[in-house]
Amino acid sequence: MKIAYVQMKVAAGHPDVNTKKILQFIEQARAGGADVVIFPELAVPGRMLGEVWRERSFQRECILCGNEIIAASKKILVVFGNLEVLEPEADISDIFNSIFFAKDGKLIIDPVEKYWNLNDEEKYFYSPNHASPSISIRIGRKKYRVSVVLGLDSNHEKNDLILRFIDDPFRSCKITSHQRFSPNKCPVIQVGAVGIQNTGKTIYTFDGQSAVFNSRGEVVQIAEPFAECLNFIELEEIDKMPALKLPEVSEAEKIYRAISYGVKNFLEQIGMKKIVIGVSGGIDSAVAAALYTKILGAENVYLVNMPSKFNSSTTKNLSEQLAKNLGCKYFVLPIQESVDWTVKQLEEVGLEVSNFVKENIQARDRSARILAAVAASVGGVFTCNANKAESTVGYATLYGDEAGFLSALADLWKFQVYDLARYMNEKIYKREVIPQGIIDIVPSAELSTAQNVDEGKGDPLKYPYHDYLLRAFVEYNLSPESILRYYKDGNLEKEIGCAEGLVEKYFPTAQDFIADLERWWKQFTGIGVAKRIQSPPILAVTDSPFGARAESQNGVHFTKNYLELKNKLLAQ
Repeated sequence: MKIAYVQMKVAAGHPDVNTKKILQFIEQARAGGADVVIFPELAVPGRMLGEVWRERSFQRECILCGNEIIAASKKILVVFGNLEVLEPEADISDIFNSIFFAKDGKLIIDPVEKYWNLNDEEKYFYSPNHASPSISIRIGRKKYRVSVVLGLDSNHEKNDLILRFIDDPFRSCKITSHQRFSPNKCPVIQVGAVGIQNTGKTIYTFDGQSAVFNSRGEVVQIAEPFAECLNFIELEEIDKMPALKLPEVSEAEKIYRAISYGVKNFLEQIGMKKIVIGVSGGIDSAVAAALYTKILGAENVYLVNMPSKFNSSTTKNLSEQLAKNLGCKYFVLPIQESVDWTVKQLEEVGLEVSNFVKENIQARDRSARILAAVAASVGGVFTCNANKAESTVGYATLYGDEAGFLSALADLWKFQVYDLARYMNEKIYKREVIPQGIIDIVPSAELSTAQNVDEGKGDPLKYPYHDYLLRAFVEYNLSPESILRYYKDGNLEKEIGCAEGLVEKYFPTAQDFIADLERWWKQFTGIGVAKRIQSPPILAVTDSPFGARAESQNGVHFTKNYLELKNKLLAQ
């Protein structure tokens, strides 16, 4: 049996586009002599469609598109994912995420229904009460026993083949399913989609993960990540094929692939070709500039430096050098005059303007006034350059540096942004486009004399430690109670993964440590939530990106056990 499997780029919410592509791949598979052609789960409608799933007109279109595919199955078995509607003519009907088997213009078995879905989509789908079945298909004169698996379950025996439909988006830190697949008593063909799909607030990239495994669980064929492709394999040859040695891929390379692919596809999806980036001489805006320039070309990227009296010649020169290295258009638009005017207006009506308010005025003037105006003038959009540490504690100004059309780096911790900078210099551009000075300089918003980079002063976040503390909050779901217990036991650094010696370096006393811990927990569970709700869409690369993470504005809470432990430590 010759099998073709398609790692297809699925356009979410566009059954017509997907069906046209499926029909083309069916023709290519038939021309290549395939007996079977396999498409991904939900290949017709796409996924992450929200309330669109409830639209009867959309459901009917999926049915019509499915019928077109079934009609095209002449002399070939077509296996594809689509929406199954229990009662198409009823006002309300249960719907299923199902796999269809069609040959010679008709369904040869009942659709195979999935019982769970990604990203809370189960509320739209009816869940069957049975496990995925084994089915019998005939190719020529021979019958094959095939087990259909939707998701991670693979414990099926006494079959000729397992068809596994994978719907996982890219996650940088996961061990890929190619490497963790357990041995079976038959070969496995795994099929996934590529492209981007989104929940509105969170944009996911799909790298495909399509592969063929022999009966021993070894990979013998694999599709290129993030690439749409049609692959062929003979079922009877799978167990005779040698196992593939999978290439070693660094975390920075995986992240770059996912982010560049996601940004490129998102820009195409929204029809945007010009990007404006506020460059400060810092690492986040520099990485954003290098990323967008590689995707769109230097002629479509506008870099804007907006100095106030607090910006050093060091960072201004680094911003200019970055623009020269990339070949982008570069503007210097100072903000001090407009900031002073705003402060003057407020004081004239009797308002007292604190230094903190003046800092926020600077940030809003840069984004809401200058970057928005430049973007409108060139027919483009401006970026949000926040990283995950800043998003976690709300270290950004609402309607200021929190604004933008997309947060491409907002699911990356600061150390990952630095890794990405070095990777792009070494592997993508193969020269120093991001100046080493930007990588070396202390991270600073430069909004006051207290953040003078020439004096080694910078952000209140000590990233070598706080990156890991905040990651423990977000990705490990650790509360201050757990953190304080680890601190008391002397194993905090080991538990959260930061370098040894940092806790003692930054916090000489328990009082210092507790004050810092409470400061950032209050930010994380307090104003940070409100800011994240209003932040731009985020490009996800982890299991817990903001936007997908369920959050409520309930205020700050410390447990009784935490307060008791705190009091004991402070009393010592």
